[in-house]
Formats: sequence, structure tokens, C-alpha cells
Amino acid sequence: MRIVVVGGGVIGLLTAMECARAGARVDLVDQAGIPSPSATSNDLHRVVRALHRGDAALTMAAARAHEGWVDVERRLGARFYHRAGVLTAMGAQDVGTNYAMVTATGMPAQALTAAELSARYPQIRFGPGRAAVFEPAVGAVLAGQALLRLARWMRDQPAVHLHPHRRVVAIDGPGAVLLADGTALTGDRVVVAAGPWSRDLLPAELAGDLTLHRQTMLSYAPVMSRQAWAGVSAVLGLGESGDAWLMPPVAGTPVRLSAASASRALPEMTDRVTPGEWRDHLIGRFAMLLADFDPAAVIGATDGYYLTDAASGGPLLADLGDGMAWAYAACGGMSFKFAPLIARALADRAMGRPPRSTGLNWIDRPRQLAARHRQPA
Repeated sequence: MRIVVVGGGVIGLLTAMECARAGARVDLVDQAGIPSPSATSNDLHRVVRALHRGDAALTMAAARAHEGWVDVERRLGARFYHRAGVLTAMGAQDVGTNYAMVTATGMPAQALTAAELSARYPQIRFGPGRAAVFEPAVGAVLAGQALLRLARWMRDQPAVHLHPHRRVVAIDGPGAVLLADGTALTGDRVVVAAGPWSRDLLPAELAGDLTLHRQTMLSYAPVMSRQAWAGVSAVLGLGESGDAWLMPPVAGTPVRLSAASASRALPEMTDRVTPGEWRDHLIGRFAMLLADFDPAAVIGATDGYYLTDAASGGPLLADLGDGMAWAYAACGGMSFKFAPLIARALADRAMGRPPRSTGLNWIDRPRQLAARHRQPA
């Protein structure tokens, strides 16, 4: 069995790993390096947690994804998953239900009152009536380091052939990937996991249903209060709307700050230079959310792109025709934490095996396209 995987981000790398471990020969191709420096998943760190407020099924799946990351870390013999903990803020009336959802998965959790929040997190203004659920066993994956270790593992496998800096221009019939230089890579199955570039490779009827987003994030390193930030967990659910979050300073990384309000839909990708208005927007948000916020301690701002399915607002898996080619078409922010589950299910489909259930509807019930739509319109 030969599998061609398009995309050198977390989904492509993990899917290639699962296929290789299952005995397949794998060609992994990306228009940039492997891992791809411009992949949506290639960042300082990403939060992994169980709790998804109000959604018991998603919380159960996320707990399994946490175990998946533990397994990936063990398999690679590296440490990049730091159990710094994750705190999810919410209205006090919601804590009981969400605490019960986490503990039902077997994961440990603590319910924190408003007073306990103020004592434990003096750096953060949670606002009146806010409480939280704390998950001590989860935390942050150093995303860039994880991708580097995955790529190193690939290079050591005789059955894996890496094709960096080779741009794919089409999925050209059953099991064939056409490259910009006119050559083709052929296999028994194709998996497309090209992140925000996926639209260029997909049929028009599918590409037209995907929305491109651009997200801004700040890097924050307050020198005078660095000690106060040591050991802080990831914090989600900040602000009145609960849409702001904070990634912790683990393994020498700065604090990272962002909010859903800093995501905007765009027609196409351009550069990654953060416009001043979006940097200022987040500075304004966190000036209200962090005590003694120092704008001068914002040491950087980065922009990234991702796709979502217009119908669901989340990720999307699509069968491009009779199981010969699969596209993980929408690469929303949920992808990284669920990546081990997604990759196992994708590898199962690529190997022609019954896919293991993930508990994620958008993976377990992929969109089906007719075989004639394998090639882009």
C-alpha cells in the first residue's frame, strides 16, 4: 500500500506517521519545508484540554485526544507536552455542570470560586460572578517542537519519502498528485491536509463552502512581574463574552494573548504582518483583562490563517470520491488538540480499514463527493 499525503503540518505529519506504522509506504509532500514553517499548526504552543463548555460528547473526545498526545510524546521519545493546567472561566452557575462533564471522562478537575480565582490568579481580572473549572492534567503542547520531532521521525523511516519544497497543483485522478514541475506522485490513496491552501486543490463545490480566517495573537513578556507569571496555567473564557484566552509561559516561551474578536474572514491569504489596528485591538482588550497590563511588554504580534466549514463553523473531512482521496478540508482552531484522533481516523480510511470512532461528527461522518469531482474544477 502506498499513500500520498499532502501537507507538512500536524495533521499531515501525524497521518503519515500512522500510515507508516501500519505498514504503508508514504510520500509526504509540501510546498515549503517539512515541517512547513507556514503551517497553521506551526506555532510556539497550543492548548490541549478536555473541557468544552456545555458539550459532553466533545469533552469526552478531547479527553481521548489528550491521551493521544501523551502517546505521541512517548512514541517520539521527546518532551513537548507541558502539563501546566488549563483554567476555563465561566459564570458561577455553570461550574457544576461543566465540572461534572470533565470528571465523567476520568480526567481530574477542580471547581474554583470567585474568591479562589482572585487568590490564585492575581494577574487576571475575571469580573463579577465568574468562577472556573481547572484541569491540572492538561496544558500546552510546544507545537513547533512537536512538528520538528515528527519530521525527524519521518526521516528515519525507510518506508517514508519526504518531498519538501514541491508544490501540489491538483489531485489528478485516483491516487495521483500533480506537482508544479509537471511530475506526479502516485499511490493507492491520497490524503490532502494542506491547511488554508486546501481550497486550491479541492473541487469548486467544496472549496466554495470553506471560509478563510485570519487570526492575530500577541506575545507578552512583562519584565517587572515575570516571577508572578511563572507557573501560570492556560486560561480560557476571559472577558464578558468569554472569547479571550491566555497561553502560559512554558519552557521559556512568552505569554500569548488572543481572542475570537481578533479573527476576521477574508477572501484570500496575503502576508502575515499584523496590521496595527489588530495589534491595538488586542492590547485594548487585555488592558481591561490583566491587572497592571504593560503595553510596552508586548514583544510581538503574529497573524495566522485557517479554514472553517461555512455550515458548521468548524473543521470538515471530505471523501473526494469512492474512498480513493480524502481531504481534511477545514483546519479550524480545534484541529491541533484533536490531531491524534483525526490522524488515526484519516490513516484508517487511507489504509482501507474501518475507521476508529473519534466522537467528532465532522470526522466520523465525512462529506461525500461523487467520484467525478476528484479533480479541482
